[in-house]
Amino acid sequence: MVNPTSETIRQPQRLAILQHGGFTARFGKTGLSLLRYRGAEVVAVIDRETAGRPLREVSNMPGLPDIRVVASVEEALASRPTALAIGISPSGGIVREEWWPELRAAIRGGASLWNGCHTPLVSDPEIAAAVRPGVYVWDMRREPAGLRPGSGAARNLACKRVLFIGTDMNIGKMTAALEFDREAKARGVRSAFIGTGQTGMMICGSGMCLDAVRVDYASGAVEAELMRDGPGVDIVWVEGQGSMLNPASTATLPLLRGTQPTHLVLVHKAGMKHLHAFPHVTIPPLKEVAAFYEMVTAAAGALPPARVVGVALNTWGLDEAKARAEIAATARATGLPTTDAVRFGTREILDVILADAGI
Repeated sequence: MVNPTSETIRQPQRLAILQHGGFTARFGKTGLSLLRYRGAEVVAVIDRETAGRPLREVSNMPGLPDIRVVASVEEALASRPTALAIGISPSGGIVREEWWPELRAAIRGGASLWNGCHTPLVSDPEIAAAVRPGVYVWDMRREPAGLRPGSGAARNLACKRVLFIGTDMNIGKMTAALEFDREAKARGVRSAFIGTGQTGMMICGSGMCLDAVRVDYASGAVEAELMRDGPGVDIVWVEGQGSMLNPASTATLPLLRGTQPTHLVLVHKAGMKHLHAFPHVTIPPLKEVAAFYEMVTAAAGALPPARVVGVALNTWGLDEAKARAEIAATARATGLPTTDAVRFGTREILDVILADAGI
């Protein structure tokens, strides 16, 4: 089987994560997010740099299984994983040459492969030949079939549509969306999360990788996800991608157009003054960034408006006192409720959205 169903992915797994170098570099976010949101299913983590150390110590995450990081897939297979997820997102999304022997060994050993890289694993003859009943390859960075250009149809959905926008790439938009979805569900709200990248798809089992879609169909691909998941729920939380401030990013505008959002949540890394990859690009005051996103969303009145209802601040790396001080300063500067959704919850911003939804 190639490219399994959402139901298959959502079933409890015995997960192994290929994470070489991913604990100490920015490209390991897929594996770290799997540990955060599917950690109870993890039976092995593979990382040559930290092999032999306790997973809880290496990841700095509580509540994970009491296991040690291993150095190779061969060692991981002793834990009988049902799936091996590539937890590393290298620049360009290319499967590295040194990974191929490990990926072949994993599928021969009975582990399905979850691949968020652009390189399709089924292009490898040995891997393709190892696919068999119950052992599959999930190459998720592929364009969905039957796409059409966007039409703005999501504006007619009854549900509230919350899009997470950001000041830069890789600052926590997906994590914030997942935290809002989790809290909404805990309150009994009919809530759905839509993943728009490989990590969100691995966590929730559905969605599509927006960066695998041709630009003419990008907003249509987002719209198709909304039209499928929106009916029958009260709120849809859409994972953001990229940033309108980043000169290398092309993903945010299709998300705005395909989602036809009713609410926006602005995500920012605390203390960040310029873009990570472009130090010459200064991040404007967040109040101005929020106003800019609202203006683009409404398209000078051609499309329905959406307001920024809060700021989700990523305070990773700060102690609690400094994190709370940054949150308070951001709330004063923007006039918007502000939180770190992971550390301090989503209540104040979520209350605003639920009130607008009549919940």
